[in-house]
Amino acid sequence: MNAQEPDHSGAAMRPQPATEAALQGVERQLAALGAALRDGDALAIEHQASALQRALAAAIHRFGEAAGQAGGMPPALRQRLALAGGEVAAQRECLARASAALGRAIDVLMPAQQVPTVYDTGGHSERSASSGSLHA
Repeated sequence: MNAQEPDHSGAAMRPQPATEAALQGVERQLAALGAALRDGDALAIEHQASALQRALAAAIHRFGEAAGQAGGMPPALRQRLALAGGEVAAQRECLARASAALGRAIDVLMPAQQVPTVYDTGGHSERSASSGSLHA
């Protein structure tokens, strides 16, 4: 092949090893976080969520570099990245639903304290004489 001829071998469309590894790291962390969510293990969820954030940051950096290179990112890698993004959104939604359910359960188990009313049912003041108001 001559140096002047374009490369039609598809080499430009093959993912770079570092980019592929970054995406695999995200996929691995997504799977681990999904397992922790299914198990309901709060400590594992926190650990895996942090690990996923680190993996996503590394992947964003790698994909930014790959996008600037000749040929850009291969379509298969873009598709896997889109699927990973969908999985992140699904896990976020699952976590939001679980958080809302937990909040409702806490509200049932520990109702908010009743704020004292100013007047009782007979219309009499429930404030004490030393409530801080001035009497003339």
